[in-house]
Parts: sequence; C-alpha cells; structure tokens
Amino acid sequence: MSKVVLITGASRGIGRAEAEKFAREGYQVIANYHNSKERMEQFAQQMTEQGLSVIPMQADVSDEVQVKRMVEEILSQFGHIDVLICNAGIARQSLFTDFTADQWHNMMAVNLDSVFYCCKEALPSMIRRQKGSIITTSSIWGISGASCEVPYSASKAAVIGLTKALAKEVGPSGIRVNCIAPGVIDTEMNGNLTAEVMEELKEETPLCQIGTPQQVADCAFFLAEEGASFLTGQVISPNGGFLI
Repeated sequence: MSKVVLITGASRGIGRAEAEKFAREGYQVIANYHNSKERMEQFAQQMTEQGLSVIPMQADVSDEVQVKRMVEEILSQFGHIDVLICNAGIARQSLFTDFTADQWHNMMAVNLDSVFYCCKEALPSMIRRQKGSIITTSSIWGISGASCEVPYSASKAAVIGLTKALAKEVGPSGIRVNCIAPGVIDTEMNGNLTAEVMEELKEETPLCQIGTPQQVADCAFFLAEEGASFLTGQVISPNGGFLI
C-alpha cells in the first residue's frame, strides 16, 4: 500500500514541487488547493499521464470546518495519512502602520490557523497508529524578521513555535514534527520583486543563487523519510547561506 501525503497549498510553487516529488517517489499524493481548480486539475492530469497519482482536493485550510471535512474524506478513502505538509501561505509587503486589522487576521488565518487545524485533524489517526510525520512551512523571516513584512514574519515565527512545542508533545506517540524555513525561492510569491531586487538577493546569498521549489521539495522528502527518523522539533532552512 502506498504511503499517503497531504500537502496544503499544492497548486503552485513549493507545494506543487512537493506534490510532484512525493508522487515520483511512489506516494499517494492528496494535493490541496483553494481557488486554483483549473491549474490543479491540469497538474493532476499531467501526473496521471506519467503513471503517477495526485488527487486534487479543494478546501480553504483557514476554515476549520473545511479542513475537518477534507481530512475525514481522506481517512475514509485511504484509512490513514502518513505525512502532512502544511505549506499553504500568503505574503504581503507593507509598512506595519499601513497594515489593517482585517489584513492581519487574514494573514494569521492562512499562515498559522491553517497549521493548527490541519495538525489537529490529522493527529488522532497518527496517534492511533503510533507513527506519522508532520512538516510545517515557515520562512527565514520567521527566524530573523523582515522590514515591511512584520505580520508575515510574526505568523511564520509562530509556526516555528508551534512546531517545536508539538514535537515535544507527540514525540512519545512516534510522530515527528519538523519545520522548513526557506530562504529566497523562485516562486510566484516573490513575483512582485523586480529583477534588480532578485539579483541583489542572489548576490547576498553565499551560494550565489536563488533557490528553487524543487530544492525545498527535496528537503521535505528527506524530513518525511526514514533517513530523518531521529529528527524532530527541528527547523531546517534551505537558504543558500543567506541566513546563518
């Protein structure tokens, strides 16, 4: 029986790369998306044509009811979830004083509440089986903070705190919880940055390159597998040396 991985925010960028990586490694991939139905279905079809299994599943993961419904559907169909990857997230660059309360609540709902809801729903079956791997997604700005990205940095720092605490709580149940905190990655989320800014960021990175979604996906796969069986509560930051 194939291992089952649920990846949130899998329609683009890092999430999509993770979905493809796990599918190619033989996993049954449940690829969550919110609004990008056509994009997600096209991707799933491409994977099917290559003999790989990716099942799109729509849910707004900032909504507790929708997350509960999604996880129940997965468990009903497959019986278990081996790996949960909480990848869904949004970013917004703005002066802190210009950020509205609604924008703040939306940022926290998508970046932090979604992790809480997904972990809460996936954990009971993992605890019963006494095994499982949860991978959360933070950012280098969750470690160091970033000017003009205060709410984003705060939400991602909270993800790190959740990861470390949850790892201690569920470790005795055989469940590992780790966090990936990517550096500057070539994704649509960074599409608002100019070519000049991206070049500057590249020059500030000791490895002299911008990261790729595939490199982050490789990191996620490592954390999910037996090679990382003694790793939990850790923050792994694929950032090319940008932040040390």
